[in-house]
Amino acid sequence: PVYMQPNAPKKYDPYNGFIRGNMFPELYNSYKINKPFEITPMNEQAEMLTMLDSLCFATIDLNLYLDNYPNDREALKLFNDYRQQLNAYKQEYQQKFGPLLISSDTLNKYPWSWINSPWPWERK
Repeated sequence: PVYMQPNAPKKYDPYNGFIRGNMFPELYNSYKINKPFEITPMNEQAEMLTMLDSLCFATIDLNLYLDNYPNDREALKLFNDYRQQLNAYKQEYQQKFGPLLISSDTLNKYPWSWINSPWPWERK
């Protein structure tokens, strides 16, 4: 198979890998889906969450690849680049919108604001 050749396979950018569920075009199988669903964020917060999801997916998929091909320098560089971007986006997101997780490094501000924003099902 293409992905087992010594030359590193081409990779999708994080967003396109995320909507396809695979960072590797050679391995992408559309199976009954001619065109992946494009995500259209409704606001800045949703746009940042989509980017966070995309970068998180890319790092996980590349991590799995590197478990099998640990000597692929290009993939390792890309993995580290995406991890740095992911950390920067997390920091920016949390500064603008608050912690992503209750255990995030970003401290909650007074008064307690973990649930001040409307829940997704409360938005119109």
